[in-house]
Amino acid sequence: MDKYKLGVVEQKFASLIWQNEPLSSGELVKLCQSELEWKKSTTYTVLKKLCEKGIFKNEGGTVTSLIPEDEFFALQSKNFVDETFEGSLPAFIAAFTKKQALSEKEIAEIRAMIDSYGEG
Repeated sequence: MDKYKLGVVEQKFASLIWQNEPLSSGELVKLCQSELEWKKSTTYTVLKKLCEKGIFKNEGGTVTSLIPEDEFFALQSKNFVDETFEGSLPAFIAAFTKKQALSEKEIAEIRAMIDSYGEG
């Protein structure tokens, strides 16, 4: 789903909003000017694009998120697994662990997650 795909710069911009929301659009312009070295027009262009994607809203000059950051990343992760591994989480884990071994702590955390989902 392209709706939730962001480029590197858009991701930095989104993170600024999530870390500082709610904030006025004027505050956002100043923040982007200092953090990203953007002009006002660039800030408003990217904000409009992400509002059209349904991630943020700019209502009455106040910018807030429509999707919390953790939910956004969960959607991105799900979309990646769906698109790349035909929705198979085991196939993703197999590919991931082929080049990077899991530590005992990570294995225990994954087992605990699986167990907790099995109980619910």
